[in-house]
Amino acid sequence: MRRAALRLCALGKGLLTPGRGLTQGSQDPRKQGIFHIHEARPPIHVNHVRDKLREIVGASTNWRDHVKAMEERKLLHSFLAESQKGLPPRRMKDSYIEVLLPLGSEPELREKYLTVQNTVRFGRILEDLDSLGVLICYMHTKIHSVKMSPLSIVTALVDKIDMCKKSLSPEQDIKFSGHVSWVGKTSMEVKMQMFQLHGDEFCPVLDATFVMVARDSENKGPAFVNPLIPESPEEEELFRQGESNKGRRIAFSSVSLLKMAPSAEERTTVHEMFLNTLDPKTISFQSRVLPPNAVWMENSKLKSLEICHPQERNIFNRIFGGFLMRKAYELAWATACSFGGSRAFVVAVDDIMFQKPVEVGSLLFLSSQVCFTQNNYIQVRVHSEVASLQNKEHTTTNVFHFTFMSEKEVPLVFPRTYGESMLYLDGQRHFNSMSVPVTLRKDNFVEP
Repeated sequence: MRRAALRLCALGKGLLTPGRGLTQGSQDPRKQGIFHIHEARPPIHVNHVRDKLREIVGASTNWRDHVKAMEERKLLHSFLAESQKGLPPRRMKDSYIEVLLPLGSEPELREKYLTVQNTVRFGRILEDLDSLGVLICYMHTKIHSVKMSPLSIVTALVDKIDMCKKSLSPEQDIKFSGHVSWVGKTSMEVKMQMFQLHGDEFCPVLDATFVMVARDSENKGPAFVNPLIPESPEEEELFRQGESNKGRRIAFSSVSLLKMAPSAEERTTVHEMFLNTLDPKTISFQSRVLPPNAVWMENSKLKSLEICHPQERNIFNRIFGGFLMRKAYELAWATACSFGGSRAFVVAVDDIMFQKPVEVGSLLFLSSQVCFTQNNYIQVRVHSEVASLQNKEHTTTNVFHFTFMSEKEVPLVFPRTYGESMLYLDGQRHFNSMSVPVTLRKDNFVEP
């Protein structure tokens, strides 16, 4: 799967990734989208987003009632369309939503979002984006004659998130906006933006693309969603980008190292690294020594365990995807800081693809490992798997790839086994697909 890129939009001339991210300068978020919203809905308070989602699907805030609530959703099955042709088409502006995170005007919210360095926790922003993406899709698929939606909409993939701001202030209001930008038969691509108040204007901070999927009322099988009709050349281009993104992900997955052998150049890289670790004092393939300023990959790991309590459940009584992203991200950041010996700043987030749902009550095992380094950059891989208390078998749910930049140059990381060599090459692929210029300073990046 191609990277779900979290890239910093370049702040200087000539550094902006072509066709990516938000424009520079102070912008009105109402004018920042590809279409002008003449009658936009009033902004929703960030604390009310999940309340609205519970109302849409009929989920209970009481864990004891979740079984009853899910039973009631079975009655909505008759409202599902038998084909996409039976659903009315929608416009991009039909799903447009604005959400307000009033860190400045409501100081009591800051504690949840504050880092010790007095910046905004990016893990919390990931949670908010995940909830907003789902709500946007429910706006696109809304059936006006029915109070509760027969669809179960879940996050399938975080395709990319572009940062366009040096840092986020915990003392200024933040506004999110978004809409559906592409639709397949059962999936939807969502474009979201984030702005922060500076003076009297909201300035662009973040641009994100998520992919959501629709399932039936019991969350057991796929369900059709309303088609999308672009209304302008700009909207048609967005829709074409959605089609292109889908093809790119398929192509990237087809050359995965889990399916195909490394390229000739990659094989040469691995062999040269192997030769660099042979002990010159012996004539043996078994005697290995580290070059100067290097670390064995196996010694760069950190692990964590989370008990998945009901508090972290989503509206379908599975563990909230935003929670999983936040935990993986924070472990990766700690790994990068520990490895580099200094503060790390996030540059990119990759492959946030949700392969399997995580049940409430599961044990969530997160394993983080440095798999590639270059100059000040650290590529970290986080493997997520779950096990139940009754069944000790572990099942992979996610694999995350994160790129960080350290305050100082970091050691080289060397694989010892063939499996670790594949991790190294995979990390190198993700790093090389990054479009962040090396001239960007560390203060341009965001911490957890």
